[in-house]
Amino acid sequence: MQTEDDFKNGQVLLIDKPLKWTSFQVVNKLRWSIRQAFNIKKIKVGHAGTLDPLATGLLVICTGKMTKQINTFQGQEKEYTGTFVLGSTTPSFDLETEVNETFPTEHITDDLIHATTQQFIGKIDQFPPVFSAIKKDGKRLYEFARAGEDVEIKSRQVEITEFEITQISNHELHFRVVCSKGTYIRSLAHDFGKALNSGAHLSALRRTRIGDFKVEDALTPETFIENLPSK
Repeated sequence: MQTEDDFKNGQVLLIDKPLKWTSFQVVNKLRWSIRQAFNIKKIKVGHAGTLDPLATGLLVICTGKMTKQINTFQGQEKEYTGTFVLGSTTPSFDLETEVNETFPTEHITDDLIHATTQQFIGKIDQFPPVFSAIKKDGKRLYEFARAGEDVEIKSRQVEITEFEITQISNHELHFRVVCSKGTYIRSLAHDFGKALNSGAHLSALRRTRIGDFKVEDALTPETFIENLPSK
């Protein structure tokens, strides 16, 4: 069992983030629980890469002196699985907002879907979603979006090393992606729909890997807390 000194000297915790939790909520919950378990007034706890509330999967959480490694972990390759829905878009590119436009899908074949993935492999320019936490002029982009304000977003270069459609079920496309830091899978869904001369949005997302860290080795927040010593 981990001790107070272990957490202060630095631990890397692999947590499977539940649906609808923010990454910040996970960090706060773990920090509070560690403080309670060992009666510590203060301890550093941070995560190496945000997951949206509607995504699940791997969060790498660092404590104590290991928080100095967060930037290193953030820069590592990431793997995701999830689902795109063809034929409709949303302003947030996912299910955070309602469908705002629908598109024809009759022309889309399985062969076209698989062939189109090749357009996105390698270094690509990508526009982050307007509903994102990126800062512009001291405000988060989602703050502009929710206020109905237009804001200019610059594209950024990201790299996708693997992109495959693993299952096609009517208008649902199940996928696996391996990509660089800064890649927005919501934007990939939106752009993929455009490339098919249709529309698409992200309906499910799970982060399965960061570098060598895998989600199958992760604990839920509840299980982690249960394993802490009780007073």
